Amino acid sequence: MMKKSLLLSCALVALTACSLAPDYLRPDLPTADAWPADAQAQAGKPLWADMDWKQFFTDPTLQGLIQQALDNNRDLRVAALNIEVARATYRITEADLLPHINANLTETQQRTPKALSSTVPQAAITTRTYGANLGVSAFELDLFGRLRSLNDQALESFLATEEARRSTQISLVAEVANAYLTLLGDHRQLTLTEDTLSTRAKSLELIRRSFENGVSSELDLAQARTLLETAKADQALYRRQVAQDRNALLLLLGKGVDDDKLVGDLSGIHFVEELSPGLPSEVLLRRPDIMEAEHQLKAANANIGAARAAFFPSISLTGNYGTSSAALGSLFQGSSNAWTFMPSISLPIFNAGSNQANLDSAKASRDIQVATYEKSIQTAFREVSDALAAKSTYGDQLAAQTALVEATRTSLRLSQARYDKGVDSYLNLLDSQRSLFSAEQGLISLQVARLSNMVTLYKVLGGGAS
Repeated sequence: MMKKSLLLSCALVALTACSLAPDYLRPDLPTADAWPADAQAQAGKPLWADMDWKQFFTDPTLQGLIQQALDNNRDLRVAALNIEVARATYRITEADLLPHINANLTETQQRTPKALSSTVPQAAITTRTYGANLGVSAFELDLFGRLRSLNDQALESFLATEEARRSTQISLVAEVANAYLTLLGDHRQLTLTEDTLSTRAKSLELIRRSFENGVSSELDLAQARTLLETAKADQALYRRQVAQDRNALLLLLGKGVDDDKLVGDLSGIHFVEELSPGLPSEVLLRRPDIMEAEHQLKAANANIGAARAAFFPSISLTGNYGTSSAALGSLFQGSSNAWTFMPSISLPIFNAGSNQANLDSAKASRDIQVATYEKSIQTAFREVSDALAAKSTYGDQLAAQTALVEATRTSLRLSQARYDKGVDSYLNLLDSQRSLFSAEQGLISLQVARLSNMVTLYKVLGGGAS
């Protein structure tokens, strides 16, 4: 009966312990109430944060690559395993809130020498004692919430690792998409360079024949060779970049993939664009990295409660109930019942200021986490603002670059006609060829940058976080 009362009182005290942790108050949003860029045109549209990655990235090849990365990427796997570690730590601290009951079976043998024996006449004696009991060892009554605060801290750390995994997943989706876009862009640059190289090789051959016939000058021949060698250098550059892009993508995928699955058309990649960024207050606080920072702030807040509890007395209980007998056969007879109950109390009197230092450290750590949390929100606000600003200008820039390509193509056609008629020099024709090649390269780079900006918007607005 006493055993049950002891265990029941221990559990009751553990569950009703007070907490000395300060009440948690979420810091105010340290940013403006709206994005700098005008996003009202998309009001009423679905939020980027509510868009699942399979709905946003509609290209089948890209979807397959993202899914493979989610299944095999090692960084994401580590993030998931960190959750398991944090969950186990939380379970350990939670278990400390309740008494640990142990069952013990013991046998003790002791020999007393003849010289110390109290028997008459003196003789060496050997005694045996058998015991069986259930016991609670040094169970702390959490009257001031020290264990509860540590448990809350472990819970918040566990929740923070879960948000870290979600943040890693969103980043991984964006990284795979950007790596695939970069690969397609560099592959198109390589194709453009190879086409240009073929054209310049034919032009060099025509100039060489004209030179041999005395029509073209040696300068024209040297300039044509310069263009050809430049194209060869660019070809080597883009071959290297395509190979490196492929390696970067394979690292993200975490597993090999057939080359035919990495082939795609950059112009065929389209993302959902008719989406609303929403308000900062409803979007930023949903981002996993912001939620992770807030859980870390709550964990630091809980640590203050544990540090405060160290100033108060600590009460622990040790007790056991069972049977004890000198003979194994009579161990469980009614007359062999035995129990012990050893409560203890520890009151901090002098510790050279260590408890106060621990409290000051906990408060400072909480203030650091407040600043970290606010900085995370400010950084996220800037990321979104930059991406929105880029989105609002990429359309105009792309239209202008496309017009530039058409203009330089027309200029090249006219320069070629003037050169063929002997009206203009070969130098002007070379300038037109270089201008067209540069404009086409710029157009490809801009197409990749625009699509990459859409991926960035999806990431920084918390796409797929729900």
